Amino acid sequence: MTITETQSRRRTWTGPVPVQTHEPAIEVRGEMHPRFDEILTPDALDFVTALHDRFAGRRHDRLADRMRRRFEIGNGADPSFRSDTAHIREDDSWRVAGAGPGLEDRRVEITGPTDPKMTINALNSGARVWLADQEDATSPTWRNVIGGQLSLRDAIRGELEHTGPDGRRYTVTAERTPTIVMRPRGWHLTEKHLAYTDRAGRTLDASGSLVDFGLYAFHNAVRLVESGRGPYFYLAKLESSAEAQLWDDVFSFTERRLGLAHGTIRATVLIETLPAAFEMDEILFALRDHCAGLNAGRWDYIFSMIKNYRGRGARFVLPDRSAVTMTVPFMRAYTELLVKTCHRRGAHAIGGMSAFIPNRRNPEVTRAAFEKVAADKRREAGDGFDGTWVAHPDLIPIARAEFDAVLGDRPNQLDRQRDDVEVAASELIDCHIGLPITTAGVRANVSVAVRYLEAWLRGIGAVAIDDLMEDAATAEISRSQIWQWIHQDRTTDDGTPITRAWVDELVDDVIAEVERRDGDRFDDAAALFREVALGSEFPAFLTLAAYARYL
Repeated sequence: MTITETQSRRRTWTGPVPVQTHEPAIEVRGEMHPRFDEILTPDALDFVTALHDRFAGRRHDRLADRMRRRFEIGNGADPSFRSDTAHIREDDSWRVAGAGPGLEDRRVEITGPTDPKMTINALNSGARVWLADQEDATSPTWRNVIGGQLSLRDAIRGELEHTGPDGRRYTVTAERTPTIVMRPRGWHLTEKHLAYTDRAGRTLDASGSLVDFGLYAFHNAVRLVESGRGPYFYLAKLESSAEAQLWDDVFSFTERRLGLAHGTIRATVLIETLPAAFEMDEILFALRDHCAGLNAGRWDYIFSMIKNYRGRGARFVLPDRSAVTMTVPFMRAYTELLVKTCHRRGAHAIGGMSAFIPNRRNPEVTRAAFEKVAADKRREAGDGFDGTWVAHPDLIPIARAEFDAVLGDRPNQLDRQRDDVEVAASELIDCHIGLPITTAGVRANVSVAVRYLEAWLRGIGAVAIDDLMEDAATAEISRSQIWQWIHQDRTTDDGTPITRAWVDELVDDVIAEVERRDGDRFDDAAALFREVALGSEFPAFLTLAAYARYL
């Protein structure tokens, strides 16, 4: 047979096409700054690769589920408690694993980003738990992502210290430091500085969730267990028990790979999306061998309500952000259901973060913040929560006093069953508040969102603005309300129509009023705000476009 005949046969072959497979790999695309090689070791990258090889495909499936569910709600199919999982809800016999070592008492948890200074401040704060936040309180620059991993690595080994630009030296001085619970990025976020090549040869941005979790667990899980605590995580933005099951499988694989006993990893799930509120039992069940509790993530929950019902008419339009408190119908229903569900299953119920913060230069602002935070924590403790969040060290004694008054010497109130609570599906979507949208409320949303985005683009994820602590979740509320008010033809209480043109002018006003400085990002922030708040389409998360374009 000639070469020509062989070539002809190859051209006309109609049988099965051989599938070429590739060895999965993670490639570092980001710049290697000092000490990054201590985190991005070959073994650590192999572990992150293994996580992607097993779970990246399922992650994409779950994200597709989210899109479908959001489309269904937008087209009139209200969420409901699932009939196919009723047997899980009705079965009184099962319980979750509960608190791991160091998590028995969670009455006050401080939240914050993982840069060295904030890490040291959190460890010295006197809180029982520190939520080490790689998610909403962290702008996911490459330096922040890997730098945060370095801070945590050093803190866990007792090696962390920091010298600020002013020469001030920060060290960990507390005799007892808080138990660390790390929050990786949600399933929807990617890490573009690490590229994953799958078995089919496709190269994709890595999963932010698997990167954050994988690097932290690989470097610290065994050390944490040896110290008498453990690898603990807050899980953000979950929308279903299927997403919880995906995390549970990640945990089980990790335990096998790192030689940990099954159930060593513990997770607390933030119930901060509307779909997840209808699957609390199912989420606990999916994670039961690894679950410590649920948290009422109030700000993202409000955002999720707006996002899902943004086009469903006036009945679902919320008033000024400041008027959407924890006592409005849909927020009250969801938090009461959360406490009841948790305590029935032996899980901690952790309250959320009041946005009010003290101002050490303004005693009146501080006094008002203390009063408002105390009232918020008094309500949570009285409702049965086992602990709560604060965003500032000065608020820890305020929150602790309210929980001490209810708990006394007990570490929690898991024994308090909320049998008096019955929540119908209709109550979880009851948005009737009866208060107006004000011109001041519209202006505040524009101002806060633009100023927060400017800081986020400079790498700062948690920002004090107008004596409130703002993060990505509160910025989401601000921009999504603007979008909804425009598309639902809302008018303020003084008769001003909320239009794109008017809001566009308000953006210009904000830019004209702020103090400009070399290297600021206000022009980019204004452009980004216009895209996510004034566009015809509603981006699911403002951080997606912002990350892809600017970080």
